[in-house]
Amino acid sequence: MVEKVELYLQQLLMSLHIGNWMGNFVVVLIITLLVQLFWRSFAKKTERLISRTSNFWDDIVFFALLRPVNWLIVLTGGSMALRVIAESEELLISNYLPLVQKISVLLLIGWSFLRFIHKTEQTFFEYKDKDTTTVTALAKLAKLSVAVIISLSVIQTLGVSVSGVLAFGGMGGLVVGMAAKDLLSNLFGALMVYMDKPFKVGDWIRSPDKSIEGTVESIGWRITRIRTFDKRPLYVPNSLFTQIVVENPSRMSNRRIKETFGLRYSDVHLIEIIIKDVRAMLENHSDIDQKQTLIVNFNYFNNSSLDFFIYTFTKTTNWVLFHEIKQDVLLQVANIVASHQAEFAFPTRQLHIEAQPEQLK
Repeated sequence: MVEKVELYLQQLLMSLHIGNWMGNFVVVLIITLLVQLFWRSFAKKTERLISRTSNFWDDIVFFALLRPVNWLIVLTGGSMALRVIAESEELLISNYLPLVQKISVLLLIGWSFLRFIHKTEQTFFEYKDKDTTTVTALAKLAKLSVAVIISLSVIQTLGVSVSGVLAFGGMGGLVVGMAAKDLLSNLFGALMVYMDKPFKVGDWIRSPDKSIEGTVESIGWRITRIRTFDKRPLYVPNSLFTQIVVENPSRMSNRRIKETFGLRYSDVHLIEIIIKDVRAMLENHSDIDQKQTLIVNFNYFNNSSLDFFIYTFTKTTNWVLFHEIKQDVLLQVANIVASHQAEFAFPTRQLHIEAQPEQLK
């Protein structure tokens, strides 16, 4: 396309009968400036028109083309101006200008696709129902594909056989693989995370096998960055996730309240009615999920207490709200115990000393 534009400009210059290279140079710059001004005016009107539409794909395409087209105009005009000078002065640079133009156009095309992918990724991030982890993985894969295709195209343009490069890559793959086995294992670990989706960005995860717990901030090709609860960044190699057990509390359906209470042995006649009242309280609590298991039972004759326990689940999984609900449940249990004039037991020990016959006399 650049060559066709240059041919048209050459024909235009010949039709103007401008023999001086300085005049041709000025004409090319003026035409380039006019085209640049026309494109900017067209881009502003198009941007206003696109902003009124509800479809986001036109915004993505316009964003992808805006700056590359701007630089394409500068490239075409600048290369034509340089050719005018080089040909008039018989400079060697004129022999390399076509090659530089082709490579520059390929790079601009690759830049356009990268901008398209980047804008698409950002747009999909705005939708909360989208899986951001999958979007990030696809975007990275697409960017890598564009980079490989453009690189091979540039190599082909330079006159190097692509098949030879690929053959060399195949022979050297074993050596590279052995030298970078840790890097490759992390890469495959990232692929497993993207495919199996045990967690995504924003999830709270922990591992009982390792000292790993926090919120996932990013999943890269080599490492995953986790922000611990004391706000320290934790960088975990992706290969580790293929060897350890990972818990994902963010995907729990409910949070569990499991507590044991001990009453005094002197309140043994009250424990049955207390348990009934506690069960009734939980069954009527608006924040307790009645579809889940709910247990309130006398459980154990302890050393200094009569133990009963509650086992139930809240509707919310929010960590802060869960503790507020748990606090309310515990305080209500305390009020029920106090309403029956019973008390919670505390560790006590009784010492019985038998009197000796000599001491009784």
